Amino acid sequence: QVQLVESGGGLVQAGGSLRVSCAVSGRTFNNYVIGWFRQAPGKEREFVAFVGGSTTFYGVSVEGRFTISADNARNTVYLQMDSLKPEDTAVYYCAGGHPTYHLPTRPNDYTDWGHGTQVTVSS
Repeated sequence: QVQLVESGGGLVQAGGSLRVSCAVSGRTFNNYVIGWFRQAPGKEREFVAFVGGSTTFYGVSVEGRFTISADNARNTVYLQMDSLKPEDTAVYYCAGGHPTYHLPTRPNDYTDWGHGTQVTVSS
C-alpha cells in the first residue's frame, strides 16, 4: 500500500508564495505518478499538476505560477505556489497511481490519495 501525506498549507496574502509537500511511503513502481488536485467548497476537484519521471504537466489555471518537483531521496513531492490568487483557495490533495494511455489529469486516473491540506489566499 502507498500512503500520501500532505503538509505545508496555510494562510497567505494574494501575490505571496507557499510550498506544500506530499510525503510518499510504501511500495511504488518506477512509473508511479504523483498529481496535485484542489477542491473548494461546492466545487469539483480540479487538476493542478502532476510529475512522473522527468515529465511535468500543469493545469491551465496555474501554468506559469506553480512548479511541481520531486525529491526522490526524501520520497517527497513538492508544489511550489507563487503569485497566489484568492481563487487558489482550496484544499490541496496529492494523489498517486500508475496511469496510462492519456495524461493523468482526472481524479479517476489515481488510486492513492492523501487527506489534503488547506491553502487560503486572502485579498
